[in-house]
Parts: sequence; C-alpha cells; structure tokens
Amino acid sequence: MFNKKQLWQIELGTEKGLDVSIYAKPEFKWQQMLEIRKGLRGGVNASIYANPEFKWQQMAEVRWGLEEGLDVSSYVNPGFNVQQMQQIRWGLLASLDVSVYAKPEFDWAQMWQIRVGLELGLDVSLYAKVEFSSSRMCSIRKDLRKWGFDVSWYAKKGFKPKQVEEIYTGLEKKLDVSIYAHREFNFSQMREIRLGLEEGIEVSTYAKPSLPAPAMKKIRLVMLEKKNNIE
Repeated sequence: MFNKKQLWQIELGTEKGLDVSIYAKPEFKWQQMLEIRKGLRGGVNASIYANPEFKWQQMAEVRWGLEEGLDVSSYVNPGFNVQQMQQIRWGLLASLDVSVYAKPEFDWAQMWQIRVGLELGLDVSLYAKVEFSSSRMCSIRKDLRKWGFDVSWYAKKGFKPKQVEEIYTGLEKKLDVSIYAHREFNFSQMREIRLGLEEGIEVSTYAKPSLPAPAMKKIRLVMLEKKNNIE
C-alpha cells in the first residue's frame, strides 16, 4: 500500500513521462521517491542510488554527483553517512585522489582533514590513519603546512596517543626526538627522556627501554641536581 505522499510522487513522475517503475515501490519513503524522480527528471542514471538502504539525504549526494558528471562509484555505499559522502564528493569535484580517504572506517571529520591536506599538496600518508583522531590529523596537517616539522617521527603506525603527544611536544620544543621516538618506550619513559632533553641533561645515561619510568625520573633528578650545583 502506498500513502498519499508516495502516490503523489508516482503521479508527478507519470505526468512527466518518467519511468516510475524504478521507485513505485512501497519500500521507498516519499522523500526517497522524490530524489529518484529528480534524478530521472535530470536525465541521470537514478537506478545507481535507487536503493531503499539509502536515506533520502544520501540519495541527494549521489544525485548531485551524477549531475556534476562525477564518478560516484567511490561513495555509492550505504555504509557512508551523508557527511562522509559529502567529503568524498567535494574531493571528486577538486579532482583529488579520494581513494586515500573514501573508506567507511574514516569518519567525516577525518575525511575532511585528509581532503584539505590533499588540496594543499601535502603528504597525507603521514596522517591518513584510522587510529588518528581528526584533531590529531589536524595537528599533523598544520605541522606539515606551517612549521615544517619532520612529522614522520610520530606519524607512524603503532604509536599510542600518549606516545604521540610526547613526540609532538618534543618537536614543538625543537628537541632531538629521535632519541625517544621508539615504540619500545612507553609514554612515561618518553616523558622522562623529553624532560631531560629540555633540562640539558645527558639522557643517554637512562634512555633505556629496560628502565621503568620511576627509575628514569630518579636518575634524571639526580643528574639535574648535579648540573645545577656545577652551574
């Protein structure tokens, strides 16, 4: 059974000579019927998105892409929400390689950061990683764009968020993070090494994965006291 709004969409399509058989199905809500009818009226292949699994807003994103002459195959997927589809469509409009981020595992905010990086000509492979939040991606993107940091030290798969934070902080302070940017150091150990570098201490004495952070701290404080007494 069709409700009144569905019947109205079918009637409008019939009056215009459209192939309403594509959407004259009870499983389509009237808003979905409207998007399919708009596509048929605009001369695009509406069958590409005539799928009840798509919300009408998703259908609209696909329809717009088709009307813009885009290859929408990269985002005709019910697994993408409207915002994700939008980021992919915008990337296609800018002739970007959307395959880098057209993946359901990236949320729309992550996609946005990757898309902007591509538009700026940045090496987005350094942060186009699912485990990075959109805010972390933004930080890396800004580093690449403005400050010229060698972000490869912390844009590596395998670092946990708190480890990334310690490496990022070291880079901001222009420290030699290569000393502790290793996955075998946990974030607490990284912090003790970073603090030692900031204090001008010879951290090689305790920058050893076998030493727990409390032991590193004890050594660091002793060395700092000696350094201060000498000065």
